[in-house]
Amino acid sequence: MQSVGRITIGEVSVTDTEMRLAAFKRVQELSEMHGFLTRELLNSGFQFQGQKVALHNPGQGIHKPNQMQFLLSIKTVYPGKNKKVWYDDQLQVHQQIFEERDSIDYAFMGNNPNAAQNQHLFRAFDKQIPIIYFLGIAPGRYEAIFPTFVRSWNPATLNAELTFGESDRIGSEHGINIHVPQDEDDRRYAHRQVKQRLHQSTFRQQVILAYKGRCAVSGLREPRLIDAAHIVPDPNPEYGQPIVPNGLTLSKIHHAAFDANLIGIDPDYRLHLSGQLLSQKDGPLLEALKKFHKQEILLPHSRADYPDRDRLEIRFEQFKKAA
Repeated sequence: MQSVGRITIGEVSVTDTEMRLAAFKRVQELSEMHGFLTRELLNSGFQFQGQKVALHNPGQGIHKPNQMQFLLSIKTVYPGKNKKVWYDDQLQVHQQIFEERDSIDYAFMGNNPNAAQNQHLFRAFDKQIPIIYFLGIAPGRYEAIFPTFVRSWNPATLNAELTFGESDRIGSEHGINIHVPQDEDDRRYAHRQVKQRLHQSTFRQQVILAYKGRCAVSGLREPRLIDAAHIVPDPNPEYGQPIVPNGLTLSKIHHAAFDANLIGIDPDYRLHLSGQLLSQKDGPLLEALKKFHKQEILLPHSRADYPDRDRLEIRFEQFKKAA
């Protein structure tokens, strides 16, 4: 069942419902502001009736705040390089999301189904409580997927199955509209939406990390103004893969110019401005951009992450034809 600004779930208390919606709203605001969530942002929690409530447990993946009746969030950490992998789902979950299915696996905490954290999962399954899934997309960085539901709870295999729903932000005065999946078609549709979001956010984080957060043209480091641009767009089945050598970090204005073929980058990593831009005299912003004409862009630290020359050649040909 769904309704605007409310969640109606059997025996769930009004306070739990209101706190849950406040948590959803806060996470959505943080995601819209920052594009991804860091440990620091998660640690900031959310406010409810003058008190701070935790969004997650920094040391555990399954979190029920003391102030709430039911589970609020679960988390899968993206393993860092040479770091220990504690649970199978740390490696499997991204693959499962990119597969054509309608659920993913989530490992119990430890080997005791009766442990408190695993019982929180069970009660969320039993009451079909919408929760937040903080999915690691890079070390220390998360994508918030909500509403997420525990579809099954399996003590024999020490895991649960998760499925996704949908939510719409419809204005702060009305809150969030929760769409609970009713059948397989609903689940598969929501899964495809999550897959698309994960594709974009994972690609963005990998590219930005490779370039150490700098715009490849200007060196700008403000993360809210930096995009990960595809060199060859997604629809190209041979070259459009979401991998770092098919990506560039560009400020939003440079990204727009790149997409419009007003700037191009050749296979030797030099920036070119179109004749249209070079001929214009339109204030200090354009004049600053002209200084980069035929200059080499900033490159990642690792040569393995350099922009692929073949992809740059394909894209640069498009630029020359449009110029």
